[in-house]
Amino acid sequence: MTVTAGPTDVFNQPPPLEGFNAFESNQPLVEAVDREGASWAVDQLRTLGDEAGDRHTLELGRLANENPPKLKTHDRFGNRIDEVEFHPAWHELMRHAVGHGMAALPWRRPGPGAHVARAAIMLTMSGVEAGTGCPISMTYAAVPALRKQPDLAAEWEPRLTSLEYDGEELKPASEKRGALFGMAMTERQGGSDVRANITHAEPTGVDGEYVLNGHKWFCSAPMCDGFLVLGQTDAGVTCFLLPRFTPDGERNTFRINRLKDKLGNRSNASSEVEFDNTWVHIVGEEGRGVPTIIEMVNHTRLDCVLGSTGLIRAAVAQALHHTAHRAAFGKLLTDQPLMQNVLADLCLDSEAATLTAMRLARSFDDGDHMFRRLATAVSKYWVCKSAPWAVGEALECLGGNGYVEESGMPRLYREAPLNSIWEGSGNVNSLDVLRAMAKTPESLEAFWAEVDLAAGADARLDRWVADTKAAFGDFETIEFRARRVVEMMGLALQGSLVVRYSPAYVADAFCASRLGGDHGHAYGTLPPGVDVTSIIERHRPRVP
Repeated sequence: MTVTAGPTDVFNQPPPLEGFNAFESNQPLVEAVDREGASWAVDQLRTLGDEAGDRHTLELGRLANENPPKLKTHDRFGNRIDEVEFHPAWHELMRHAVGHGMAALPWRRPGPGAHVARAAIMLTMSGVEAGTGCPISMTYAAVPALRKQPDLAAEWEPRLTSLEYDGEELKPASEKRGALFGMAMTERQGGSDVRANITHAEPTGVDGEYVLNGHKWFCSAPMCDGFLVLGQTDAGVTCFLLPRFTPDGERNTFRINRLKDKLGNRSNASSEVEFDNTWVHIVGEEGRGVPTIIEMVNHTRLDCVLGSTGLIRAAVAQALHHTAHRAAFGKLLTDQPLMQNVLADLCLDSEAATLTAMRLARSFDDGDHMFRRLATAVSKYWVCKSAPWAVGEALECLGGNGYVEESGMPRLYREAPLNSIWEGSGNVNSLDVLRAMAKTPESLEAFWAEVDLAAGADARLDRWVADTKAAFGDFETIEFRARRVVEMMGLALQGSLVVRYSPAYVADAFCASRLGGDHGHAYGTLPPGVDVTSIIERHRPRVP
């Protein structure tokens, strides 16, 4: 008797990727946590890994994005309130992130491995929902900037490092169990050129207090309790703390004109705001606003690298899972030679990004300012620039199913370009690399000192490093060539880390393809002889 499938029978479809440990399934991350000094956090990361791979948590991410925030400029009586309403899923995700110390861990437990552990938390959670990472990252990064003004740091730091989320209701920070911080620098006429800002601050006559008039073109997470903003004074661009409530408990003038209709990151509210005699307090030295707020930017740039690395890992995990359960032309997709080439190729970029992100996080623990000054900008450029390519290819591994919203892949794909734009686009970061080398030559020395730890281990890496160093020879054209030079630096750093820390079969494949030139312009063009099976198995998510 022949059995035929009915029109509504479902077969040859993979189960959803859920009910797995998102931390333990990421072998390069597990190894990096131990190597970079955060083995003390493994138990917490395992617990978090179970939560990140749980069906309920993943569903919260879907709900938060399918129910984006809504702007409420006035209440029903006509009073101006300037509030943003979020879906309950957003608040639950925020409570989860704050509770795990994603914003506070390095400041609550300073010492070896603190930033590394936090980085691992971010990487583990990135596949769940990316929008919550914005207020979390800004809250984390605000602490070192606020320390430029000790009296404000003493007041705000206990709130920002709390493990309790208290963001459902807008009220004075003094009445909250925990607080969140944002940042607003750019204006419509200036963008990244913040010295072109026209927002102006006037002193009130009370020490440190000013009133601010002007606007900000991008202000993400406007329901935060306080913001670091830039404004012009007679001395030049200055950094200020702007709370949503004045010290006397009244609502500060913080007009939210509209929310941005963004490509991705839709769960997070990004807004255009205006100030009208808005109360602010100076942070740092007057006229030195950019160096003050750059303390915040350096930490959020680290988070851009972490965010893109997490997106790449989440997309690659989905591709590996789907192809292990979907058959075509007589065998599983993961057993098809050409698909193996694509998958292994994607895994190489995921592993290299993970090693880079975690080494960068350790430099924040070590206080290695010279290395991190240059490596952060280099990695921000290269890892974030790589994310859209990797996520797009991973989406294609799912075929038409990957183009459908229910798969979750379109959300990852829309998110992928963000980190390359946030905190300085590719051009800004490339030029920042040149600026750092010119102002602090020691940062370039520290960068090459790290790369040269792998000297002699692989001839292809040695040649690539030599060619990259030689690329600095023509200074007359270096600004025109900045992207190419920074890309080469990014690959040199990744190659050094992979050669030192990854299995030999991963290092050989990376050096042959990325550094040795045996690779095409698309994924899936690795040379013959690469151990694709071992690479794929190393990265495949472990589902019970």
